[in-house]
Amino acid sequence: MPPARSSIAPPVSLATIMDLLLDAVCVVDAEGRYLFVSAGYERIFGYRTDEVIGTRMIDKVHPDDRERTLRAAQNIMAGHAQPHFQNRYVHKDGHVIDVQWSARWSEEEGVRIAVGHDITELKRAESMQSALLAISEAAHADVDLSTLFGHIHRVVDGLLPAANFFVALRNPADGSVEFPYFIDEHDPAPGPMSLTAPTLTNAVIRSGRALLITPDNTPDLPPDLQQVIGHASVDWLGVPLSVATGVIGALVVQSYTGNVRYSSADMQLLEYVSTQVASAVERNRDRSMLAHMVGHDSLTDLPNRYLFDEKLAAAMLSAADGQLSLGLLYMDLDGFKQVNDRHGHASGDLLLQQAAHRIRHCVRQSDTVARLGGDEFVALLYGVTDVNHATRVAEKIRQSLEQPFELDGTIVQVTASIGIAHYPEDGQDKQSLLHHADNAMYAAKRQGGNRLASKGDVPDGEASEQYAA
Repeated sequence: MPPARSSIAPPVSLATIMDLLLDAVCVVDAEGRYLFVSAGYERIFGYRTDEVIGTRMIDKVHPDDRERTLRAAQNIMAGHAQPHFQNRYVHKDGHVIDVQWSARWSEEEGVRIAVGHDITELKRAESMQSALLAISEAAHADVDLSTLFGHIHRVVDGLLPAANFFVALRNPADGSVEFPYFIDEHDPAPGPMSLTAPTLTNAVIRSGRALLITPDNTPDLPPDLQQVIGHASVDWLGVPLSVATGVIGALVVQSYTGNVRYSSADMQLLEYVSTQVASAVERNRDRSMLAHMVGHDSLTDLPNRYLFDEKLAAAMLSAADGQLSLGLLYMDLDGFKQVNDRHGHASGDLLLQQAAHRIRHCVRQSDTVARLGGDEFVALLYGVTDVNHATRVAEKIRQSLEQPFELDGTIVQVTASIGIAHYPEDGQDKQSLLHHADNAMYAAKRQGGNRLASKGDVPDGEASEQYAA
């Protein structure tokens, strides 16, 4: 009679069981050299068993985490088990992985035994959540785009290597591509360029698709995109900044060394971040546009009365502290009403736009020109050290404005009456300074226009209609 078959399965070796684990089981000697690794080690770190046995564990650890890892190893060998230690390793292919270790020291065997669990995806998800929150907070903060991009750069650098990082944006006015934020270890920021220029960045913006360039796929690029502009990078990764209305720009990271490589996973990560960045840029632009609209004249794009009052008050305060002088020119176009009545409001608007342009080009970049309403303009001249400076600028404006204007094929001619006032001589406060400049302008107009006048040209007791009321 045959013996009864046992219902107990044949024993499985411990090594086989460990090799079935997805986690990595490692045994390291007192000097930190690998004595044993399970099959899970290759699944996580990319190295075969024969490639690591006898090598130092610390050499596979990310350089930034080595000192902390060595301290943890000393604690383990001192008898303090580490059930939840986390650090980063560098995979055989170069990408970084996050690992959580459960480790203890065997005094009897003189070895450290550790089980490593790959938590890269979990850490990436946590980092992404933190990054998106940080970008969202930055987007809602009242900061300019340069400050916003600097913050975004720091956030992105926490997700992937981003030592070389730049933002390209399309200018809403003319469609050109500009580089408002550009950090690169070799090249300066390029100037504005046409979207048709054969660059990788333009290819991303035009196509609306991410682009990863490595030495492996460079030969497959169209010939015009293989032209190197600036310092040649090893890896180049660009993703579009897309909003509901289309692509507004691109985010780019690049590497000049083989020690930093980019992968499709990095592309997906940067694409995910770019959605938040694009929304942040659009929100910032909308906020800036609204602020601009509040303080600027919609026809000439010059500061309006509201913004000019703020600038004048700030300039007077600064001038008082530094014991400096200011010049104020108050201008009114002679003959504007006749042009408006004869040729229509469209021609009148065009005349005001061209007059604003001429006035702006007669003063320094640091000076302020504003439209107060109708055909009245003012110019605030900062840091006037020469008593004749304001007069020279006013005469330059007068001569510029008396030149003929071409309005959609019609030639018209107007002149300007300009009143001049100085701070602090003609007024210690905003209202009195404007009062004297305005009165001087009306004195010039009463004398026939197309001339300059100052406080001394105004008869005592005579005031403009505006201030007399």
